[in-house]
Amino acid sequence: MLRVVGVIVVLVIYVYGLVDVIRTDGRSTRGLSKPAWLVVVVFLPVLGAILWFIFGRPYAARKAPKTLSHPTAPDDDPEFLRNLEARRRNKAEAERLKKLKDELDAKERKLKGETGVEGSDGITS
Repeated sequence: MLRVVGVIVVLVIYVYGLVDVIRTDGRSTRGLSKPAWLVVVVFLPVLGAILWFIFGRPYAARKAPKTLSHPTAPDDDPEFLRNLEARRRNKAEAERLKKLKDELDAKERKLKGETGVEGSDGITS
């Protein structure tokens, strides 16, 4: 029974070390290159895996939370909100100018109707 447990422990260490070497990015290994670590783990099963865990495995770097390069929703984008406010102001200004122009046109028509005099360019003065 103790032999079986020992064999299973050795097998688990070997397989876990081998899989860990294979899944690790080659640029982040320490000590040797990734192919060299594969050779060490394959030819020295338990010792190679232990050496990998001690000397070759990359340091566990905390991964920073993923930041998106763009906002996830339009209301999270300050540029969009600025543009939205500018468009709202421009629309309000255009409506105000249209209203003023309509009032001016109405006054001109009223004056034209009262005086009935046109200038040389066809504009009522």
